Amino acid sequence: MNIHEYQAKELLRAEGVPIPPGEVATSAEQAEAIAKKIGGMVVVKAQVHTGGRGKAGGVKLAKTPAEAKEVAKKILGMQINGLTVHQVLVTSAADIASEAYVGIILDRASKKPVFMVSPAGGIDIEEVAAKTPEKILKLPIDTRYGLQPYQASELGFFLFPDDVKKVRAASKIMTQLYSAFMKHDASLAEINPLVVTPAGEVLALDAKFSVDDNALDRHPDLVKLRDETAEEPSEVDARNSNLTFIKLDGNVGCVVNGAGLAMATMDLVKYYGGEPANFLDIGGSSNPEKVVNALRIITGDPSVKVILFNIFGGITRTDDVANGIVTATKANPLEIPIVIRLTGTNEEIAMKILQENGFSASSDMDEAVKKAVDLATKGGKAA
Repeated sequence: MNIHEYQAKELLRAEGVPIPPGEVATSAEQAEAIAKKIGGMVVVKAQVHTGGRGKAGGVKLAKTPAEAKEVAKKILGMQINGLTVHQVLVTSAADIASEAYVGIILDRASKKPVFMVSPAGGIDIEEVAAKTPEKILKLPIDTRYGLQPYQASELGFFLFPDDVKKVRAASKIMTQLYSAFMKHDASLAEINPLVVTPAGEVLALDAKFSVDDNALDRHPDLVKLRDETAEEPSEVDARNSNLTFIKLDGNVGCVVNGAGLAMATMDLVKYYGGEPANFLDIGGSSNPEKVVNALRIITGDPSVKVILFNIFGGITRTDDVANGIVTATKANPLEIPIVIRLTGTNEEIAMKILQENGFSASSDMDEAVKKAVDLATKGGKAA
């Protein structure tokens, strides 16, 4: 789960990270009032879950409260990478002498949180990694001991090799960032940029924070920070329907039970020359309503040209899946072909239900996937 910059900053402030004052506004008038309260030059920043805000015009300086109001008017309602800006952060502007990057990401290969720091801040870390990888230092952290002072100093000296005072300030901030990362079960936490002012202060001007969805049951306070208007609507719908769903860019809509089989299905779609439109796992439940919801979500995507059901019935009863397909398609007749592969528990009953309602099904996974890819790429109707 991603949270907005202003929310991430509050989590870091709670750990003591030095951050310029700021408040969020949902109207131009609110932005003006906040700018008056802060005083001096402010920055008005779009709050959306995407990068490239500055390039899109979503981050602007304002010298006066009146200017902050006009800037907020332009930013509120604008589209950035397909997301509408509903709120802006109005924060005190800071003079910048230098910019650095500090981040922590959960590395599944090492099974540890890994610090990544770079003296090249203010730009995407991916760009730094691609063009100047020598400007990035990576340091895995053993969670049994946490970030040790000597490690924080090592990271600090990589950023500021000639200034012990800045190293100490940066090391303290990195210790605080690590504390927030671990306390909130984060999968990503970053400060970009971490700036040094002309007076020598080290400040966090921007923050990004992602929380592991699997840990949200331990953090009801964080669940409240979720902004569903900033998420893909189909993914919100799926989550509220107890489905595991991730939208992709292909045209073969996949409905599968079990994460492993779902991954294998997407791999096989790619193997036969197709592109999966989604990851969708209906889980091990035998509830036909899940199938109804899955079909509703997938058919809502105009890029989907064919629907592929791939069900291996263990805990899941294939006859319940078949009943779900029949119920869903009677309520909302399909305008695109559907390919069904069912095998496992109550397979014979499921096949009979489908045949009686005009559907054909296969028990062979390769055969079904090849047919779906062919229909998606060449058009036509399922047999």
